[in-house]
Amino acid sequence: METRVTIRIAFKLFASLSDYLPDGHRGNRLELEVDEGTTVADMIHRYRVPERSAHLVLVNGHFVPPAERARRRLAEGDELAIWPPIAGG
Repeated sequence: METRVTIRIAFKLFASLSDYLPDGHRGNRLELEVDEGTTVADMIHRYRVPERSAHLVLVNGHFVPPAERARRRLAEGDELAIWPPIAGG
């Protein structure tokens, strides 16, 4: 029998992306248990965040470029934060 290993992470969606969090959440942050080996791209897909809307992606404050998101595995205690493109004036 295979043992399932999970890790705890924080997942934060900012601005309009917070609409992709499940109903009943408070604020823009979720504390989650995910399978070990889960990648940044896995989380973007799991919460149906459109790729073009995942503009600024940070793990523990470090930028994760689009080309690395499918390879960047999350670790125990990581904080994944995602912002949409921001229009300013």
